[in-house]
Amino acid sequence: MESWQINTRRKSSHTRSGAAKKKAPAAVTLTKAYLGESPLASILGETVALFHRLRVVTEQIHRQGEMTSGKRGILGSLDSSGPQTVPQMARARPVSRQYIQSLVNELAEEGYVAFKENPAHKRSQLVRLTPKGKELFHSMLQKEVKVISQLKLGIPEKELQTAASVLRAVREMFESKEWKRLL
Repeated sequence: MESWQINTRRKSSHTRSGAAKKKAPAAVTLTKAYLGESPLASILGETVALFHRLRVVTEQIHRQGEMTSGKRGILGSLDSSGPQTVPQMARARPVSRQYIQSLVNELAEEGYVAFKENPAHKRSQLVRLTPKGKELFHSMLQKEVKVISQLKLGIPEKELQTAASVLRAVREMFESKEWKRLL
């Protein structure tokens, strides 16, 4: 097996009867403990577990201890949406403004982003990608595409499209006026 390939063999834990049982990720177990065994709870738990796994996958692909998935996310956001303020980036993610500020400061020190005056706000500067940051992000994308395109999931395309549609519907529900009304 190549070093970049994902090991699909799962470790088993044994039940008291000695039968092998697959161990669920902590996010799945916790979600079920709090929300029960509903299909929605299963989707939420698996989504959280996948999110955490994808953070690890990003770092495994790049094998760069300093280029975390958080920093990669900021570079990607700036590449796709253009210059933004730190508060704008924080609102788009479930993290604090202070966390985004620390990542942006590190990226600025490394020369991947730069600050520029914000005509709409005197105190909140815009963060923009530098040419060095754009080059790094695009080389990261190429590497990810090369690795991920070699995965063989064995899942029909129609099922993947359905899964994406379900996840989109759940996300949109949590972004809806109905959800805000419930809060």
